[in-house]
Amino acid sequence: MTATDTNNELKERVERALDSMRPYLAADGGNVKVLDVSDEGVARLELLGSCGTCPMSAMTFKGGLEESILRAVPEVKKVEAVNLTALA
Repeated sequence: MTATDTNNELKERVERALDSMRPYLAADGGNVKVLDVSDEGVARLELLGSCGTCPMSAMTFKGGLEESILRAVPEVKKVEAVNLTALA
């Protein structure tokens, strides 16, 4: 299996892990997109819709999205959001 195949498989597993969270995000007008999973096990996400600008997005990211991914896909070592709104 090539690195690209492995990354695509990991990306699909990350997508499935996020599917359980998507209804909650959608209820508030948001969603999340998996941009990529690197060879080093870093999953990069983009928060979409209201999630991209919500002041609670950092808590949602850490307590929901990141936790779901790390639990479901142990090969992922780190989760990053490219547009996370920082808590003041």
